[in-house]
Amino acid sequence: MKKPVAKPTTHVFRITLKPRITRDIEIGSGRSLYDLAEAINVAYGFMFDHAFGFYSNLTGNVLRSPVSYELFADLEETDSEAGSVKRTTVAEAFPKVGSKMTFLFDYGDEWHFRVEVLDRGTKAGRSLAKVLDGVGKAPEQYPEMDDDDDFDDEDEDEDEDGAP
Repeated sequence: MKKPVAKPTTHVFRITLKPRITRDIEIGSGRSLYDLAEAINVAYGFMFDHAFGFYSNLTGNVLRSPVSYELFADLEETDSEAGSVKRTTVAEAFPKVGSKMTFLFDYGDEWHFRVEVLDRGTKAGRSLAKVLDGVGKAPEQYPEMDDDDDFDDEDEDEDEDGAP
């Protein structure tokens, strides 16, 4: 007797950047956390150009989370004790509906996203991520600097040698 073939499963996430800025994303449960991170960035219109990690602490210092998955763990020479974002699947990191983590993108600008599993489903052929819904306008990842923020203004009172 043949075993029934399991249908591909998906995870539906609510990604919250600020209280009123959310995106709902569906992604294949077998996809990597790296893929989920990329999908979050795409959903918010961000460039996927910085290091990142997923952390179990939802508040406070997320870097001290007891459970973490970081891009650094996938680098050859690292002391990171975190799990791999490239080798850990969505289903492994988020085992049930209601599971939550903080997604920290860009350790300099520190974009903190709350990632929560809303639902699990079976969607034939759905392996890539799809944005299902969104609320609120995403902020600019790299806002333009004001004229007041121009670093050259500091040098106006200095001569060519840098002396005032």
